[in-house]
Amino acid sequence: MLSNNVIKIITSLGSKKYRQKYNLFVVEGVKNIGEVIKSSIKVKELFITEDLWPEEESIKKTIIDDKDLKKISYLTTPNVGLALCELPNNPELKDFEGLAIALDDIRDPGNLGTIVRLADWFGIEHVLCTKESVDLYNPKVIMSTMGSFSRVNVHYIDLQDYLKNYNGNIFGTFMEGESIYENELPQEGILVMGNEANGISKEIENLTTHKISIPFFGKKGNTESLNVAVATSVILGEFKSQLSKKN
Repeated sequence: MLSNNVIKIITSLGSKKYRQKYNLFVVEGVKNIGEVIKSSIKVKELFITEDLWPEEESIKKTIIDDKDLKKISYLTTPNVGLALCELPNNPELKDFEGLAIALDDIRDPGNLGTIVRLADWFGIEHVLCTKESVDLYNPKVIMSTMGSFSRVNVHYIDLQDYLKNYNGNIFGTFMEGESIYENELPQEGILVMGNEANGISKEIENLTTHKISIPFFGKKGNTESLNVAVATSVILGEFKSQLSKKN
């Protein structure tokens, strides 16, 4: 049976303030737990209803029942267990080749998690986030990445300052931008995606070198603009399509 203190600490980790206080974050789901175990991130303890990782003898494991799991889980339907992990050091942002993604104040955990997963899928190593963007170690973000958080470098920086000093291509997504299907997309640079409600800020818009857009092919009506994660998927797909045609 879990102590009230353990339950209190784990359930407090939904807040960035307490993640930083305890230097801990939560990973849930069989896929995510398996990925974090394989990564360089230190797993402090597993709280599990069954041991699916018997070969991991160096990790402390506490077997709990479903009732206790529900007390500490951030999921509506808890899945096998929960890993309590130490926050890794922020990765150093060095010069990179190819394409990186920059997120201008992304606030929705599901969007960030999905974009990190997309970066992993399309072979993009770096995601640059404004300091106001949702925290990578938010439990909902971690769950949405499906393990990709352990393979993609996510940096929280002064994005405006960084872009001012960046000498490469800066792609900004705008409704009035040039169609991604009618223009050649350079394969080196930074793709900036904007806030869910307000898009890319004016300050960062002024730093872009290429304004691009996904053209609308549907019938005119009340169709909403694409969700930022969906738009990121479409644009990355076209970048990689053009790259494969060149090769």
